[in-house]
Amino acid sequence: MSRIASSFILLIATFFFAANSMAADKNLVYQGDAGPGEGKHIVFIASDHEYCSEEAVPAIARIMAKRYGFKCTVLFGLDEKGHIKTGSNNIPGIEALDTADMLFLGVRFLTPNDQWMEHFENYLNAGKPVLGLRTTTHAFSNLKGKYKKYNYNYTGKDFTGGFGRQVLGETWAGHYGHNHKCSTQLDIVSEQAKHIVLAGVKDMHTKAGAYSAAPMPNSVVLANCQVLTTMEQNSAPLTSKAPKPALWLRTYKSVSGKEGRVFCSTQGASEDIVNEGFRRAIINGVFWCMGLESYIRPNMNVDFVGPYNPTTFSFGRGVKNTFPLDIQGWDTPIFKK
Repeated sequence: MSRIASSFILLIATFFFAANSMAADKNLVYQGDAGPGEGKHIVFIASDHEYCSEEAVPAIARIMAKRYGFKCTVLFGLDEKGHIKTGSNNIPGIEALDTADMLFLGVRFLTPNDQWMEHFENYLNAGKPVLGLRTTTHAFSNLKGKYKKYNYNYTGKDFTGGFGRQVLGETWAGHYGHNHKCSTQLDIVSEQAKHIVLAGVKDMHTKAGAYSAAPMPNSVVLANCQVLTTMEQNSAPLTSKAPKPALWLRTYKSVSGKEGRVFCSTQGASEDIVNEGFRRAIINGVFWCMGLESYIRPNMNVDFVGPYNPTTFSFGRGVKNTFPLDIQGWDTPIFKK
């Protein structure tokens, strides 16, 4: 090989290495120092159209990193300028999933390209743990070709109900009660009251309305939803709506043969995690999914790290003109008001 050709190849390799390094530098990473999560990597993905997962997801990531030592990479849907854009299919940094020990999702009706989906599928094929909140039951829509089976409305017998049903345990099943007018009380299933994921969990109330969920048979339902007549925690139950599953655990079997642990909840909007009981259940769920349940304690610190200022969820709401790195560090507000 000529010296010119060798120099050209070296130049190209250097360019791609630099490009990849710059892309990685743009990812929001909360790096913990010590704790049960030391050496463990969680990838968080936030991109939905209504429930402000771009607020709730990094808030949970900060807690897991600062208080428990995990490395937490947070990926967002972005616009063409790199600003956070709710519901965007453009979610750079998915390569981080290649080294992840866990995946945490707050997404809705995404249609990523095949290159993105390849990383996502490789993760699932390895049978690694997944946590999905709210609209993640209907994570994907309008995918074509080899990844169409992940669509929420896929009807093929090989993967009926898509990613939501086959991995999380349920796909989009419709609202149950009047969303934005009826909040949701989560009542612990008495038979599961001593489950480790419920350690220290009480008084769960969420602003998001209930879903009409009926998870897969191998799911362990930890809490049911009770539709309330108003958005207030102490409001009366809507007696015409019988309780339905709202928080459950299960496993999915991957092509590798390994079974991955799953935590799923029909709740999880921006204001939902203000409730300490629900937030604690999510954090306990992360530990359980990763096989670290021996570290769960009923008095674990689940306080927010830095200011958390959730937006009241609605279509068209969410942050504007904000880059992911605007909320790096422990003290920057999520988000400025």
